[in-house]
Formats: sequence, C-alpha cells, structure tokens
Amino acid sequence: MKLTERNSTGKTASYESLLADAAKIHGVSLWMDAWRRLRKNRAAMTSLVFLATLCVCSFLTPLFPLQSPQFIRLAPEHQFQPPNTKSVLLPISLDDVRMFENSLTALQLEQRAASGQEARRLADELRARQREHPLRNLWNAPGPLTRVLLRMRIAVFGRWCVPSLFGTDEIGRDVLARVCWGSRVSLIVGILAALVSLVIGVSWGAIAGYAGGLLDDVMMRIVDVIYSIPFIFIVIFLISVLNEEGLKQRLARFGISQITVFYIVIGAIYWLTMSRVVRGQIISLKHEQFVDAARTIGAGPGRIIFRHLIPNVLGIVIVYLTLTIPSVMLFEAFLSFLGMGVQPPDVSWGLLANDGIKVITPIQTYWWLVLFPGLALALTLFALNFLGDGLRDALDPRMKNR
Repeated sequence: MKLTERNSTGKTASYESLLADAAKIHGVSLWMDAWRRLRKNRAAMTSLVFLATLCVCSFLTPLFPLQSPQFIRLAPEHQFQPPNTKSVLLPISLDDVRMFENSLTALQLEQRAASGQEARRLADELRARQREHPLRNLWNAPGPLTRVLLRMRIAVFGRWCVPSLFGTDEIGRDVLARVCWGSRVSLIVGILAALVSLVIGVSWGAIAGYAGGLLDDVMMRIVDVIYSIPFIFIVIFLISVLNEEGLKQRLARFGISQITVFYIVIGAIYWLTMSRVVRGQIISLKHEQFVDAARTIGAGPGRIIFRHLIPNVLGIVIVYLTLTIPSVMLFEAFLSFLGMGVQPPDVSWGLLANDGIKVITPIQTYWWLVLFPGLALALTLFALNFLGDGLRDALDPRMKNR
C-alpha cells in the first residue's frame, strides 16, 4: 500500500514538473514567426521603413511648406532653373483665402434670397467663382482633408516656401513640389489598383478552384480569353469609352472623376494572374481535413471559401500583392509617358518623366527634370521588390531553418 502511494506521489510530482516546464514554453504563430524572420532580413526591413516613411510623407505633403505644384511663372528668371534655386514666396496668404470664402458666402446668401432668372444667374456665377478658389487654382481642386492640411500649412508657414531644391521646369513650376505631389497619385494608383485586383482575383480564383467541374472550366476560359488580349489595348479601349464626354458627365454626377476611373481600369485588368495563383492554391487545399471538418459541422461553400480557404493562402497573396504594386506603378508611368494615363493638372511620376523627356534637346539637357522623378520611381520600385522578396522567404515554412 505504501509502495503504491509512493509511486502515485512520484508520478504526480513528475506531472507537475512537466506542466511547469510546458508553461514556460510560449508558442509562436505562423505570422509571428514570419515577422521574426522578416526582421532578420536587413534589405526587406530597410525597404519597409522607406515605404512607410514615403507613404506618411506623401499623405502629409499638403502640410509641408512646398511651392505650388502648378503655379506658372513665365518670367525667364524662373524657367529651367537648376537645383537649389532660391525660394519663391507663395502667391496667397490665409487672409486672401478667408476674404475669398467670405465673398462666396455672401454670394450664396444672395442666391438663396433671389428667385427665378436672377437665382439661376447667381447660381452660375457662384459655380464660376468656386472654380476660381485660390486653393483650387494652386493645388488642383483639393479634397476636404487636403484643404484642411493646406490651410494649416498657410497658417503655420505663411507665404514662405522651401527653395527649389530640384530646380524648375520650362514654365517655372517647382519640380520638388511636383515630385512630392506626384508621389500621392503614383502610390494611390499602385495601392488602389492592386487592391481592386486583389478583391477580384482572389474571389474569382477561390470560387473557381473550390467549385471545380464545369464552373471552373468556364471561369478559367474567360481568364484565358482576356489574357490573350494585350493589356495596353484593353486600357486604351476602356479609357477611350469612359472619357466620352456624355459618360464622363454622368460619372461626375456620382463623384467619379477621370483619375478614379483610371485607378479602377488598371486594377480591373491586373487580377488575372492573381486568380490563377489563388485557384491553384485552393485546389491543393480543398481536400484537406480542416475543410472536411468545416463541411461536417454544416458550413456552406461561401463560408468554407472565405473563412477557411482564403485565410490559408494569404501568405502567397501578400507576396504577390507586393509584386503587383510595382507592376501597376510601372504601367501607370508607361501610360502617362504615352499621354494616355494621368492628365494635367494632375501630376504623377510618369507624367513628370514624360515632361522631362520632351524638353531634352541636343542643344541643352535639363537633367534634373528626368533625374528626380525617375529616381523617386526607381527607389520605390526597388523597395517594393526587396520587400516582396523578403516576405516570400519569411512566409515560406520551408525556409524556416535557413
């Protein structure tokens, strides 16, 4: 009896020591392990910091004391000035903006009090005056948030501006300001178009891979047909159709501008490869035990696809997304270079490079007009590719012990 009690006491003590040792071990999830491995990749982490800084600076560009990106100075002393040219004062102050907005308010009150033909005349005059707003003329119709940041910039820095560190172009516009404001358009094009391709491509590929059979054949043959048409022809056709004046006005009533259409069009043609990649991953996962378990407890196809299968392919989707963004940015730069992409007065890095190429002649080379936009685009693309390469290694379980 005592021997039995001694054995049970020893086993209990052994179990307690095992439990205590087990409590000291903290499990690491796949995402935490991937982050740990990513931090060891100096190139990927440097790229991540650079891209994060670039996105923050692009968002806060209206707050910086830059010159206007579209204010034209036709005097010869302002045209084709090399880098580090002296600063030019901003042509407006906060008092000018307030006085103009007070005049708009007075005109609105007068229009509300009037009736009939006089009210219509005042409404037309009000719309014309709104198009002459100082912030609209100097920064191309900024949105509500951008307008708030611009007013803060004028309130803090007044008329003072940073010197033309990147020089000026053929009509005296500051290249530094245009590069900074162009980063907003180029980054938004890359990110939004990649997100559009992500939503369409992941959903299309996941549904086709899980459904299989006839539906899979039909969906993937549609992808093959679209793949057989060169992207440039599709984009030219869609942009030409959507830029038709009547359709453009109907879209403008819903707040859809030309640049928004451009984002959607590019994103809508970059989902094809994503759908093929996701389809292949879903086919390899749909017969796993966790899918059978979900089906056993009554989960429907939609829940299985979007709650169980897609989360398991997010690793490869994220990696491919980081490689899609530079492709989209290059495609936007190429279209802008051809004059079919972002249109003035909007500005992007591709449009700036195109403007620089136009003024290069055998007699004079204005190198700064090509160097700085091209350098900004090249550094961003390098960073995105290094980050994508690092994420691929970090999210690959086979690279865990390398």
